[in-house]
Amino acid sequence: MPPEERNKNPKSQKNGAGKQQNNSRFPLLFLGAVLLIYAVVAVFDADAAVRSLQAFGGLLRQIIPVLVLVFILMFLIDLFIRPQAIARHLGTESGVKGWLLAIAAGIIATGPIYVWFSMLADFREKGMRTALAGVFLYARSVKLPFIPVMIYYFGGLYTTVLTAYLILFSVIMGLLIEAVDGPEAPQGPPAAPEPNLLTEGV
Repeated sequence: MPPEERNKNPKSQKNGAGKQQNNSRFPLLFLGAVLLIYAVVAVFDADAAVRSLQAFGGLLRQIIPVLVLVFILMFLIDLFIRPQAIARHLGTESGVKGWLLAIAAGIIATGPIYVWFSMLADFREKGMRTALAGVFLYARSVKLPFIPVMIYYFGGLYTTVLTAYLILFSVIMGLLIEAVDGPEAPQGPPAAPEPNLLTEGV
């Protein structure tokens, strides 16, 4: 295959393992824009820039422990769990079990929700159903540590109805997201075949 055909879509290619690579420059452009904003603010109001950096440092200290936990989980999942297992338990054919797993995982997951985005994206690449990713994110609205406090202030019936409502709408939102985005993660173009050195010169 000619090189120009092989590199027709450089922004969305797959590596040797078949995993989609994203060569978008948006993260670097976004980082550059943020740094530029900080620089402009520092020129006009140094105190505001310092306060902003201090707030950022405090936020970073809060999310780093959970972020490390997520990366450890991703490493262990990549090491011990095959994509076929994720597709079987959380894929389009997982059935009721997949919905229950997504709801339970969303409820018990701790820390800021955005630190789980990378793991969910990795799961989707391995076959996780789109609706179940949405269920996980919405089910994070159910906060187990707050349930006793809610029962104390609002009563058991109110807390039960609200929790059931959140779980029900996590399923509805998952289905709506899947209706818009499709049941599976978008795939890049098929990987180009490797050149055959034995027949290339023939």
